Amino acid sequence: MNCPLCDTPDTPLVSTPVPGGPADASVDICGICADQTQNNTPNPDHFRALASTMWSEDPALQVLAARTLKRLDTDWARDLSDQLYLDDETQVWADNVPQDTAHKDSNGVPLSAGDTVVLIKDLPVKGAGFTAKRGTAVHKISLVADNPAHIEGRVEGQRIVILTEFVKKR
Repeated sequence: MNCPLCDTPDTPLVSTPVPGGPADASVDICGICADQTQNNTPNPDHFRALASTMWSEDPALQVLAARTLKRLDTDWARDLSDQLYLDDETQVWADNVPQDTAHKDSNGVPLSAGDTVVLIKDLPVKGAGFTAKRGTAVHKISLVADNPAHIEGRVEGQRIVILTEFVKKR
């Protein structure tokens, strides 16, 4: 059977819960999709089939497709996300990401992808040979989906991972 999320043929399917909605909501997807939608940063090439999956009749699959599209940092995923229409109830479910995955700055203010943050202490950047200075603004941050304590952003032209405890929202 094909994976309903990525359309990979003849693959064993794993029952995967879709949190934030009905208590028993789950979808049967391949192991790669299960791992990448719950634990790792998703590989955009693996999810090209979302262009058709997002129109599924199954609300749990629609929610998982919508959340995956939001996590992918590619132009085609943003375009598909803009085209996606969900009924009101399903949209609330898709937006209802459980609180334990919420990214918050050092003051407890929720962070969103695209926000601007300011470093609150000097941070040595491992492997890059420089220190990101206190007060440096980091524009258009990305959230690390599987770790609410991490964000990504550009400092001095380098893309780095920053702990949320060392930033404040601007």
